[in-house]
Amino acid sequence: MSYKIVRTEKADALIRDIICYIADNFGVNTALEKLDEMEASINALADNPYLGEIPRYTVLRRQGYRVLVLKKDMVFYKIDDKNEQIIIYAVVDQRQDYLDIVRSF
Repeated sequence: MSYKIVRTEKADALIRDIICYIADNFGVNTALEKLDEMEASINALADNPYLGEIPRYTVLRRQGYRVLVLKKDMVFYKIDDKNEQIIIYAVVDQRQDYLDIVRSF
């Protein structure tokens, strides 16, 4: 069973920020490689929605988030089994205060 991947506007904006930062600091080719890696990892959730871990913070666990760790980034998502969807809420750098970012939704 393959789930549909749905990204929120906030998730798209956060991905764009990460990619733009990489492009500005490390070059366009590096940014495009990072984007390809990120997209492949997120798309892997379609076939394996429980690939991500349960977050360590209780508040995120209670809200039903899961987290997929990608090298320096974290993808926060929820699984909607009823509609067979994976909803991507945020993609953040692990070094950021991601708890506040995710809790703002």
